[in-house]
Amino acid sequence: MSGAIGFVGLGVMGEPICRNLLRKSGKPLVVYDLAPEPLARLGEEGAAIAASVADVVSRCDVLFLCLPSAKHVRAAFEGDAGILQTIKPSQIVVDLGTSSVELTRDFARQLEGKGAAWIDAPIARTRQAAQDGTLSVMVGASPQLFETVVPLIRCFATEVTLCGGTGAGQVTKILNNMVLFQTVNALAEAVAIAWHSGVEPKLLLETLSKGSADSFALRNHGLKAIVPDDFPLRAFSTEYALKDMSYALELASQGGLRPRGAALVGEILQEAIECGLGDAYFPVIARIADRSGSSNKD
Repeated sequence: MSGAIGFVGLGVMGEPICRNLLRKSGKPLVVYDLAPEPLARLGEEGAAIAASVADVVSRCDVLFLCLPSAKHVRAAFEGDAGILQTIKPSQIVVDLGTSSVELTRDFARQLEGKGAAWIDAPIARTRQAAQDGTLSVMVGASPQLFETVVPLIRCFATEVTLCGGTGAGQVTKILNNMVLFQTVNALAEAVAIAWHSGVEPKLLLETLSKGSADSFALRNHGLKAIVPDDFPLRAFSTEYALKDMSYALELASQGGLRPRGAALVGEILQEAIECGLGDAYFPVIARIADRSGSSNKD
């Protein structure tokens, strides 16, 4: 094989991650996406453009996937021209998305039968972090496979944690998101109560950031989205948040647990979707927290 890196999925996070690999890895990069625009941009920077997923697999040693959901990962994995049918022994697939733990372990078993490997390495932090190469990555793999891919992951991440065997990266990332969603909901409720109690939301969160309520969510989702009432499309949407929360609730159910806070936030995410906010950046649940019709921008 060529020593090249393959990359499938050049969306909001995938394109900047791919760009960091292109600039820092010192290896040739082969890319594929359904959208022509990111392909053209990366092609101008030196990446080779593939015609299909199968074409990428045939030209690389390590393949990164950065796809929106388990459905998209399954589509790339299965089929006559999918990963499973075209993979060769010793090739490694690294899934950067958040996906079902059961599906992850199933894919790993199938690739192992072909002498190849599947690593779950879901990413955390923001699009800006993807651009800056400062993501956090939670890896599920053997120590040997981890050592093989960690130099590549460090091209776009400053925090890389081996969480355990196959699926452990997904479990950790899913629970990271479960905590994040509940924290964002708490911030949304605090902002709504502050506004209606005569305290300016920006002042509230800036003050909380100096005390025990400080968090990454407060400084990013709270001050940069909830306070300015800015919930762009093509960010991490409410639909995606509900998908990840469903994975957390599924894990809890499998363990015989009833996480009531997580279940409640799942209901809030569903309510936001039913209100037409499914495509908006998920802190838009702040609009659900304030049912008076007032906006903190008024």
